[in-house]
Amino acid sequence: MLSYRHSFHAGNHADVLKHIVQLLILRALKEKEKGFLYLDTHSGVGRYSLLSYESEKTGEYLEGVARLWEREDLPEEVALYIDELKKINRGGKLKYYAGSPLLALQQLREQDRAILTELHPNDFPLLRQEFAKEKNVQTKRENGFQQLKAALPPKERRGFVLIDPPYELKEDYELVVKAIEEGYKRFATGVYAIWYPVVLRQHTKRIVRGLQETGIRKILQIELAVRPDSDQRGMTASGMIVINPPWQLETQMKKILPYLTDVLVPEGTGSWAVEWITPE
Repeated sequence: MLSYRHSFHAGNHADVLKHIVQLLILRALKEKEKGFLYLDTHSGVGRYSLLSYESEKTGEYLEGVARLWEREDLPEEVALYIDELKKINRGGKLKYYAGSPLLALQQLREQDRAILTELHPNDFPLLRQEFAKEKNVQTKRENGFQQLKAALPPKERRGFVLIDPPYELKEDYELVVKAIEEGYKRFATGVYAIWYPVVLRQHTKRIVRGLQETGIRKILQIELAVRPDSDQRGMTASGMIVINPPWQLETQMKKILPYLTDVLVPEGTGSWAVEWITPE
């Protein structure tokens, strides 16, 4: 089942949270000169037009990145994110949104490399085309979960794995945990970040419970909600679960999440949380 297309959702509140966390992790990795591997298990196409039919149909970006675009009071960590997006939006108008692969590419140095995987038959050719000229980027039409077994440990002995499945199937919640187990056995010092939606809270709890049962330590959970949990259809919140987070990430997110909640959810129904699933 491969019906999910991220083009309908690019730049929404979940993307804002996911990509700020992603950039902060990448920036922390770049504090050391030694190269690293960036592995993106569910890459999408890399770049999205916010003027496309899909984006205009949902308009989700209008309640996400668009609410930050022209603000002059951005915290440093949020400004970093907006500055990266401005690199692909000439003239200062918000027309394009960078997915996680493109944001990562903008951070990579000569000594770093990326593996980008995407299984969707329509999205993969666009992903391959977007990065065809990049020498340190490899694109693969493969099951991204399996890359945690195939690509780890990296030769660099440093790395960041972003796991961002569509959760079309309930099994994805278990597959995420199994993939982490596989990767961690091979590469225990890597940074792993799992994005998740909150559609039904019990699904999110399955991931948390599964990770606790692995015995892995140092797991941080970051969440931004636009409205309280509900049993009605629709995403009420999203989060990032980070294994081996950079030491400053917890403090950074506690600093900027109140700001993001106020700006992205002016209705006052939003909330945020940063807590350890398992401490060090």
